[in-house]
Amino acid sequence: MLELMCPSNLEILAYEPTPLGVLCLRRRALLGEPGTVVTEVILNHEFLMSSYHTASERALASVALDLFGGQDVRVLVGGLGLGYTASECLACERVDRVEVVELLPQVIDWLDRGLIPLADALRSDRRLQVSQGDVFERLGRPPQKPFDVILIDVDHSPEDPLDGAHDSFYCEAGLQRARHHLAENGVLGVWSYAESSPFADALRQVFREVRIEPVTFTNTHINEEVTDWLFFARG
Repeated sequence: MLELMCPSNLEILAYEPTPLGVLCLRRRALLGEPGTVVTEVILNHEFLMSSYHTASERALASVALDLFGGQDVRVLVGGLGLGYTASECLACERVDRVEVVELLPQVIDWLDRGLIPLADALRSDRRLQVSQGDVFERLGRPPQKPFDVILIDVDHSPEDPLDGAHDSFYCEAGLQRARHHLAENGVLGVWSYAESSPFADALRQVFREVRIEPVTFTNTHINEEVTDWLFFARG
């Protein structure tokens, strides 16, 4: 059994093939911090995300919502992950509805089975809807009812996508199509692990206001400061 091959502080919750590669959800007790347990996602044997460092995922939502303002806010989130961006949206009383589009059904299944830390809170909030699909394909189609805020946390960065097909979103034409899905004064937010001048330039060609927010934190796993980058644009 796979569990018997793991260190005593590590539990494999799911290990599944996907179109993007082998996806692993694991729970790990931190040996250097007794009593601290983190949930981690590994894709193709490379670290993807963790419940330990979530500041930038939360800021993606909180900054965008502050930029938009207003009441009865409708939010579209591309990428469920461990649910921290969606959770931060739901923590805002001004938010009326959060729709999450997740490409991988395996990730949605983790939520349904209660395997991720925020599962109970997310599933109990009636404002949340989670569906399986490609958010980039969705944003490439003609819009139906517009969203006030659109948040994208799918790829490593605009220049390092998980799938080459995503490239078309990060260019000027793709952003033009995405903008049509935003309400007046709506805000687009995009998460990235790296700064991207070409993406920032493309945003400035399409949107009237662009804001770039670095989020720096100490990654205690490697004892180094790490900076994630958040790109915001107002239509």
